[in-house]
Amino acid sequence: MLDSATTQVIKAVPPQPANQGRRRSHRLLISGLLALLLAATALVAVSPLRRPLPAPTITRTLPASTTIAGKAPKVPWPKTGQAALSVEGVGSLGTSGGRKPVPIASVTKVMTAYVILTEHPLDRGEHGPKLTVTAQQAAAYPKEQARGESLVPVVAGAVFTERQALQALLLPSANNMARILAAWDAGSIQAFVAKMNDTAAALGMTGTHYTDPSGYDPGTVSTAVDQVILARKAMELPAFAEIVAQKTATLPVAGTVRNYNSLVGKDGVVGIKTGSTDQAGGCLVFAAVVKVGGRSFTIVGAVLGQPGAHTPEQLDRVFRATRPLVRTAATAIAVHPVIRAGDQVATVRGPLDGGTALTAAQDLTVVGWPGMRVRLDVEIPAVPARLPAETEHGRITAVAGAGAPVTTPLRTGAGLEPPSTWDRIRQHR
Repeated sequence: MLDSATTQVIKAVPPQPANQGRRRSHRLLISGLLALLLAATALVAVSPLRRPLPAPTITRTLPASTTIAGKAPKVPWPKTGQAALSVEGVGSLGTSGGRKPVPIASVTKVMTAYVILTEHPLDRGEHGPKLTVTAQQAAAYPKEQARGESLVPVVAGAVFTERQALQALLLPSANNMARILAAWDAGSIQAFVAKMNDTAAALGMTGTHYTDPSGYDPGTVSTAVDQVILARKAMELPAFAEIVAQKTATLPVAGTVRNYNSLVGKDGVVGIKTGSTDQAGGCLVFAAVVKVGGRSFTIVGAVLGQPGAHTPEQLDRVFRATRPLVRTAATAIAVHPVIRAGDQVATVRGPLDGGTALTAAQDLTVVGWPGMRVRLDVEIPAVPARLPAETEHGRITAVAGAGAPVTTPLRTGAGLEPPSTWDRIRQHR
């Protein structure tokens, strides 16, 4: 007998077709491959962005030097003797006659005065300490006069200030005062001459040897080049420059004396010292001042060994040889442009071929003469990835001869920008 409870009927589930499972597996495989492909693509795209950009490169387009345009000055050198000519703070205009040491006569007194003033400095207008002429020094005067030496009258007990003694030394070229000053400073003439030679060596005057403080002894020799070296140093001493520019002075015993250098006050000449003996001929070391571009420049030169039978003729010859040199130098010196504003100095190239130019921000001018070499120095700091247009970056400096450097900034042209992300990716595709 059957149970009266409800009977549950279970339906049979038909089996899944075999190809349906395979399609699902294929879809999963394709999805995985696509994911891998997208990941690889992303990796390729991002990889260049991880690499640091190379720094911008700088290429100089300006030469290391140039020359001032125009015809170089022709210097009218004397036909005999030696000569040298230079301009302070600019350079040398050259030399003539070689560099063999020759007698220099009273040009020697430039060193005598230089040693005195370095040992006993004076300001402009200052008289300084006093020195008294001894009986022995006064007694030597008649013998010195008989030899035809250049002198100032002295008497025993006469008192000169240092300034007055230097005026006697440098204006009427007193040999006796050279000896008096030497003994006053060093105790003896020999000790003072040793100081003169030590000073010459220290200044690099390799062709110079002193045997006395006045130049009367022909054993005292030098060269035009060496005397220019000394003159430049001496003119830096205020009292020396003041005294050699004087035409006259008033001294004890002698009264008013005049400067043998008759060029003072002509063609801008402001000193320095004459010299003449039979052995040396006519000699002159000179300085002249010229104004160029609102600035003053000092011309310094020396002319040695000009012929003549006696002192007036020798000095006339040396003056005639000197004036054309002074005028030539004064005419030659001028302000010259070497770089114009906007002239290209360098180029800057970015990492992906972007770039800009660096140009002079202003005109660059130098003082000199045609044919003079001008050195061009360029300083450019490391260039950042971003450099806006019209930005100052670096500088250029010009140096003409021995002159002071003049500088102007460099300025960018177009702005320099780092490459975009897309440019970096595209560059590596």
